[in-house]
Amino acid sequence: MTTSPNPLDPALAAGNRRPLGAYQAQHFLWHTTGPQGKVGVVTLNRPERKNPLTFESYAELRDLFIRLRWASDVHAVVLQGAGDNFCSGGDVHEIIGPLINLPAPELLMFTRMTGDVVKAMRHCPQPIIAAIDGICAGAGAILAMAADLRLGTARSKTAFLFNRVGLAGCDMGACAMLPRIVGQGRASELLYTGRNLPGDEALQWGFLNRLVEPASLQAEAHAWAGELASGPTFANGITKTMLHQEWTMGIDQAIEAEAQAQALCMLTEDFGRAYRAFAARQKPQFEGN
Repeated sequence: MTTSPNPLDPALAAGNRRPLGAYQAQHFLWHTTGPQGKVGVVTLNRPERKNPLTFESYAELRDLFIRLRWASDVHAVVLQGAGDNFCSGGDVHEIIGPLINLPAPELLMFTRMTGDVVKAMRHCPQPIIAAIDGICAGAGAILAMAADLRLGTARSKTAFLFNRVGLAGCDMGACAMLPRIVGQGRASELLYTGRNLPGDEALQWGFLNRLVEPASLQAEAHAWAGELASGPTFANGITKTMLHQEWTMGIDQAIEAEAQAQALCMLTEDFGRAYRAFAARQKPQFEGN
């Protein structure tokens, strides 16, 4: 397992934003696309095994999403799988097998590390779109859950199948986040049974935002991410932060926090650009500042 960058690194704390377009991934694919390369694309790339995760890919995903907090060039992210599947979860032979022989302290190190992937996804300012086709199971379902938006197909099958391998459904934040997406009763059903949630039902339940044809899934996910990356990206990052932080706030606290956040956005040039474009009956061209 690799180590993540220190969030207290003086260079980062000083606001030293860094481009990530040239990042060379080791355990999945990474490239940038869209307008001015503002969309980062993570492709889980083991299609012959339905794109399972390994110790190394977990750690690299965590590190990449941490680095995205300071990316100067990437303003939205697409998370997808190679071939006809999204992600089958932790690799049975490379993760599940070795875990059986680990002592409790090392098991806790592993479960904390996987949870850190979700934390990093939620704390990076870029909206994350999960493009879900075929199998989306176990930790793969968690990655989809941790995204901000989910685009799927009718043939997609999402399963939080931890209880099928003798584990609790409380994995990587599922018991906190899934009920907020689909409701307590539906989340309970998925976590207790581990059953497949097909695409049409996932759309009805609100787990998926949109349902598209498999052949156009990635193109539509990239296009949607491109729209977000061309928007007021500083403000989008504030929206993501507040959606995350307000889970633990009372209404009065949330209203005050939003007042402060919105006042900050009103200081941006994008706010002025939007007004001037409106006055000129033009579409605003946002620059993220």
